[in-house]
Amino acid sequence: MSVAEAAVSDAEADLLFADLLDQPALVLAVSGGPDSTALLWLAARWRKRRRRGPTLLAVTVDHGLRPEARREAAAVKRLAARLGIAHRTLRWTGRKPTSGLQERARDARYQLIGQAAARAGATCVLTAHTLDDQAETVLFRMARGSGLTGLAGMARVRPLVMADGQAQGGAAAASAFLVRPLLDVPKSRLVATVRAAQIAAADDPSNRDPRFTRTRLRALMPALAGEGLDARRFALLARRARRAEGAIELTVDAAAAALSDGPWPARGPIGFAVEGFVRLPAEVALRLLGRAIAWAGDEGPVELAKLESLAETLARSLGQGAAQSVPFRRTLAGAVVTLRRGRLTVERAPARRNRSHLPRPGRKSLKSAMER
Repeated sequence: MSVAEAAVSDAEADLLFADLLDQPALVLAVSGGPDSTALLWLAARWRKRRRRGPTLLAVTVDHGLRPEARREAAAVKRLAARLGIAHRTLRWTGRKPTSGLQERARDARYQLIGQAAARAGATCVLTAHTLDDQAETVLFRMARGSGLTGLAGMARVRPLVMADGQAQGGAAAASAFLVRPLLDVPKSRLVATVRAAQIAAADDPSNRDPRFTRTRLRALMPALAGEGLDARRFALLARRARRAEGAIELTVDAAAAALSDGPWPARGPIGFAVEGFVRLPAEVALRLLGRAIAWAGDEGPVELAKLESLAETLARSLGQGAAQSVPFRRTLAGAVVTLRRGRLTVERAPARRNRSHLPRPGRKSLKSAMER
């Protein structure tokens, strides 16, 4: 058996979960497929080998899209009981969308699991994303013309910020961290882990449905691997992009501190010194402008292509500095950007009578939009 097909050992699992030992509780997102079943198996055995450690809760979401889902959730519950782990099944109720189904189902899943984490006192939700998932994500974002943020792929840890509102059953929404401890592990090794443990895993046919973009891109992976562009190469690209991403974001932080009139207010305009803004590298200026629009606006994420268009037009208006600038005013994502008398201002756009107001997205929404 090759290393790529070897089951994940106990020693490897100890390293994968090591930084989670001091958490009070962990929520495991377990669908019943081989990847998440391996996550449940490995996490349960890891916890059992420790004298102290977090309480584990396995959560399965029934999206109400397949009749087999109820049976699969019951199978996860039985396995969790066998491993001494508490389990909850959550259901996505209500009408389902006719388009963007996978994206909406994913959002609903994270919403429900995040709410379960809040009730369990857990600040970390663990998912079973693998090296192969990382490769598919990078390829998917390349196909959509993503910028550097998107090519950085999935992070091992990221905030799981819940939307404002009430969870099912009236529980308040909460924030947590999404943790992907298996992100560097090939899917084949998780399949081997489940087989070695002699555990049955569910097969979701939607993962092979050609109506979904990810499924079609997944079918290309063997041919790409034959040319040397395998999952590890995609993951390497993601790591390098993420390294560059971190450096750029720190530079944007510094630019915001140096050029802003002061701390950004919850309401009210954000002002920048034009003379400093025109000297910023184009990528830094773009991101700083996008942050300000996301902060001030109220119409959801800032789309990267629209932000780039606005920034290009603004750059022409700025010229070489305040003395050569010409008046500029554009609206994007519920914010208005104004250049007048040598000052660059970003503020909430005047309310339109027929505009439905969304929660102010903040910086996270800018980042998610730039991943596209």
